[in-house]
Amino acid sequence: MSGTVSFGSARSGSRYERNEDKCGKRNGYLVEYFYKAENDQAAAAEELEFPDHSFDVVTACQCFWYFNHELLEPKLFRMLKPGGSLLVLYMSWLPFEDEIAGASEALVLKYNPEWSGGGETMHPIEIPDCYSEGFELIYHEEYRVSVPFTRESWNGRLKACRGIGASLTEKEIAAWEQEHRKLLDQIAPPEFPVLHYGAMAELRKREAGRKA
Repeated sequence: MSGTVSFGSARSGSRYERNEDKCGKRNGYLVEYFYKAENDQAAAAEELEFPDHSFDVVTACQCFWYFNHELLEPKLFRMLKPGGSLLVLYMSWLPFEDEIAGASEALVLKYNPEWSGGGETMHPIEIPDCYSEGFELIYHEEYRVSVPFTRESWNGRLKACRGIGASLTEKEIAAWEQEHRKLLDQIAPPEFPVLHYGAMAELRKREAGRKA
């Protein structure tokens, strides 16, 4: 594979620097932009301007629904090589199938009733209609998976969700965390699995070009 570009990738180490000019609220959520040092390029997905046919694969992990797809789709079509793929990945806990996940999610909603990230069920990734102009869905898969946690790591996972860490004040986060830790002491053993589901969808760039 001679080229890939990823959206929503993990950031670690000193190679990434925070772009203070771009950080701020977007659609009601805190968004932080980072760029890579050593002259590597990073930007909002809709602002990427790589040359035509730069990549074999573009991946979007845990971020696809935040994009302006009407702007992004033609750019992805242009930047991908003929026969290139867009791979969309997603993972979420299942609150209606896992008791601990359900109780924790209910507490998130208690502190942030406007949070839209709850109530997940296993389903295929939804692909906006505009992608049919330049891509075809060639594969999708959904599957259940148990993810191991401790009380500490599960508390951290929930605290990091946009319903808490990206939305509440420091005082509200502290109150939620105090109540969540107490809840976990009551309902969860020191180590436990949480049922999640994973989903993927592969879209292949149309060989014949974009639909008229």
